[in-house]
Amino acid sequence: MEYEFLKDVTGVVKVRMSMGHEAIGHWFNDEVNGHPEILAEVEAAIAGVKGSERQWQRVGREYTLLLDEEEVMIRANQLGFEGDDMEEGMNYYDEESLSFCGVEDFLAIIAAYRAFLLGR
Repeated sequence: MEYEFLKDVTGVVKVRMSMGHEAIGHWFNDEVNGHPEILAEVEAAIAGVKGSERQWQRVGREYTLLLDEEEVMIRANQLGFEGDDMEEGMNYYDEESLSFCGVEDFLAIIAAYRAFLLGR
């Protein structure tokens, strides 16, 4: 999983993720941008579910983050899972609306994001 941090002309940080992980970048851009306290909340949740079967969820404006001891899932809130409206053969997966990664990888992205914000 590759990622890149950029600043636009207004100084706003943007996260770009590799194919298949775009929703993670969108989550940082839409939910975390301007609210870095969310990262501490997620890190505390990761520590809280470690060694257990529990899950934790944070529903945001545009994206929902769901995690357990091993994996983080981020999905767009608009991504519907209503089977009645789906055409036969259609898949629920939309690469830009649903992403998975391991907890350790996600923690590494959080650390790199913070370092970028601090100019390191």
